[in-house]
Amino acid sequence: MTLSAVATRYANALADVVTAGGAALAGVPQELRSFESTLSSSPELLNALITPAVPASRKKAVVGRVAQALQLSKISQNLLFVLIDKRRISSLSGILHSFELILDERMGFARANVSSARELSEPQRAALTAELERLTGKRIRMHFAVDGGLIGGVVARIGSTVYDGSVRGQLETLERRLSSEG
Repeated sequence: MTLSAVATRYANALADVVTAGGAALAGVPQELRSFESTLSSSPELLNALITPAVPASRKKAVVGRVAQALQLSKISQNLLFVLIDKRRISSLSGILHSFELILDERMGFARANVSSARELSEPQRAALTAELERLTGKRIRMHFAVDGGLIGGVVARIGSTVYDGSVRGQLETLERRLSSEG
């Protein structure tokens, strides 16, 4: 089984638990991100949790103390304990990424990556969000980035669909049309 398939399995199971628990468990993604951040800021902790030389009981004790310090919910702690037991703690980032995508899908959100030639103003972002929501029929979670390779306009990617409103895209379309006519 590939790492992605493993991450998706754990993410689906966690999403089942979180969505069944309702609003009380809405903070689980942020809790797990804070734990992940703690792991990335401490190579010693990460090494202790992934090395087979340290018994699972000691790893769980350490995770329990870190979880208490971060005030993690029981659901987050239990996931971390299962990952320790199954020697999958190194897969936490992949599981979190899949988990967030699955939660968004279950809640009717689509993720859009928007690139623009320059930083968009708040009214421009709101208008773009509204238009993408109208086109897709879903609520949109936007991620904005500046792409110096664009002359002007924006390029939005939602899943495998690309909405190209960039000047470069318009010029390429014009070039194709002119070359097919001639």
